[in-house]
Amino acid sequence: MSKQVRIALAGNPNSGKTSIFNALVGSRQKVGNYPGVTVEHVEGTYVYDHTKVVVTDLPGTYSLHAKSPDEKIARDFLIHNAIDIIINVVDASNFERHSFLSAQLLEFGIPMIIVLNMSDIANRNGIKLDMAMISERLQCPVIPMIGHQAHGLDRLKQTIHRVQYDFPPKLHIPYGEHISPALTEIKEELQQIAPQLKSNYLHWLALRLLEGDSNVKFELLEKLPNTATKVITKASALQLCIESELSDNVHIIIAERIYGFASGLYREVLIDDGRDRKAWTDRIDDIVTHRIIGIPIFLAAMYLIFHITFTLGEYPMAWIESGLNIASQSISSSWPGDGPLKSMIIDGIIGGVGGVLVFLPNIIILFFFISLLEDTGYMARVAFIMDKLMHKIGLHGKSFIPMMIGFGCSVPAIMATRILENKRDRITTMMIIPLMSCGARFPIYALIIPVFFAKPWQAPILWSIYLIGILLAIITAKTLKSTVCRGKSECLVMELPPYHLPWWRNIIMNMWHRSWHYLKKAGTIILAISLIMWALTNYPQIPDAQVNINQDYNQQQLMYSVAGRAGKAIEPILSPLGFDWRIGTALFGALAAKEVFVAQLGIVNSIGNTESNIKSLQKKLAIQYSPLIGICILLFTLISSPCIATVAIMKRETGSWLWAIGQFFGLTFLAYTITYIVYQLGTTTGWIQ
Repeated sequence: MSKQVRIALAGNPNSGKTSIFNALVGSRQKVGNYPGVTVEHVEGTYVYDHTKVVVTDLPGTYSLHAKSPDEKIARDFLIHNAIDIIINVVDASNFERHSFLSAQLLEFGIPMIIVLNMSDIANRNGIKLDMAMISERLQCPVIPMIGHQAHGLDRLKQTIHRVQYDFPPKLHIPYGEHISPALTEIKEELQQIAPQLKSNYLHWLALRLLEGDSNVKFELLEKLPNTATKVITKASALQLCIESELSDNVHIIIAERIYGFASGLYREVLIDDGRDRKAWTDRIDDIVTHRIIGIPIFLAAMYLIFHITFTLGEYPMAWIESGLNIASQSISSSWPGDGPLKSMIIDGIIGGVGGVLVFLPNIIILFFFISLLEDTGYMARVAFIMDKLMHKIGLHGKSFIPMMIGFGCSVPAIMATRILENKRDRITTMMIIPLMSCGARFPIYALIIPVFFAKPWQAPILWSIYLIGILLAIITAKTLKSTVCRGKSECLVMELPPYHLPWWRNIIMNMWHRSWHYLKKAGTIILAISLIMWALTNYPQIPDAQVNINQDYNQQQLMYSVAGRAGKAIEPILSPLGFDWRIGTALFGALAAKEVFVAQLGIVNSIGNTESNIKSLQKKLAIQYSPLIGICILLFTLISSPCIATVAIMKRETGSWLWAIGQFFGLTFLAYTITYIVYQLGTTTGWIQ
């Protein structure tokens, strides 16, 4: 197996590119960095007819003009890497819109396969395209597919195997009598000064130079410092000449030619647009995207999800809890004595990690419903209905998409801000994403809420916590856009993907991926911190001479330990919030990962307790604290500083420690202030004692 083929998977957002990628490579995929940039990408491999095929999934993008980070990444990857084939994933029900990117990709001169994905939706909507005509006009193979069902996969793999030989790239867009000769002149000049440049790069480079792209000029000067000035000067002169003759900007003229090509192609290959069958989707959108009832519908949907999450999760939680309790009791009864190793296993590992694992069913259920909303196309409607509100606070409507991802995890949500072209919008959105309650906070809510609130109130309280996070994010964004990130936001331009029935394999994979991330943290970060916390709560050992036989030994040992002393040291700072040293110690450990708060609270409160399960911890919390303190814990953990991983990704995405540290301390200060006000008002007025 000596031969290798490299494939770049490209396409518009919402084209189903990820489904095609998963169908091709399955589980044989890994996460790495794009060459030259610290941005994650997914790459996978498969073997076909003794040939290793390497597939790189490029960021979804509408064009390759490099206005946004994702566009630049996709463009640079195609230019600077030895790509054998481009697989261009096109939504068959929105062919005209996707044809703009298709035309740009063809001009790279790399053999291309067009995958008409979601063919089932197009057929159901009555949309019919002449695929033979598309192939003839674009001079590349066209494969109809249903990506999430892997329908058409075998044909795609066969075509990949032969496309380099049967479909050599030949197409160029007809730019007219002024643009085309100018491109030829620039390419000839480039070939003279840099014969080592690839032919596919030459055509693209000539287009960008003729448009006057300053970034491309700078890149060319870096590559060819001694000779690039001549071709740049020539391109600038041709640009001025064309703009003088046509009284228009060359960049606009080229874009119009590409749009004209895409529009003409669509009219030529369209058999039936299925206009009559679109009525039912329009009627649904009239309701769910309504300017008045759209947002209440979304809030009601989220409330229902939280209610189901609590209700259904109660049973498997009890099973896991019982299993952990049995394991703890078995070790306790079969292990003679009370040595440190026994305590570490029971109180450190089972009590710490087990206290987090017990909430896994809730996490799975929550992620299942979020994946369900995404897969049906409803989440894109949420971004649409939130656009008006986003603009009122100075943000782009697309900002709500990474904010929604933030309900799962802040790290990928911050990375998802690359879809925003405006740098100020990106930074503002990144700064407020931690206020979206990530999955790591959910175990804290699931621990605290049942302690202080009866069952009928549990779903409303959880819903309120999420809503408070959104409202605080809006206020914070408005403040940032009025001060350090001041600037006009751009209009929302996005397409709404068609509604479709969820594909359960996709949902299960998404749910499993997110839940597995949670499990890995439990088995690595949380395990390590739990063991460290166990050691800090057990050492140094209190001398026998200092033990008071009239007081509980475990409490005395805890107060004598490093954790007890540290907790007592920071207690004066936290006491105005109603927090004692136990809560303070748990909050400190949660800096590494929010879930650790539950594990550490369990360790601090369960020393020597063989029944180290969630129920016993909740009983202790109910005795030690009031409902007001419970609310303060919820508020502080909602608003306070993000985990260390979020700080790291903030630095990487903004390129500055200033924003990362500012977010960390800014949110901590905001959490302290709001929690202080709530606790002091509650204590003064007697509200929820």
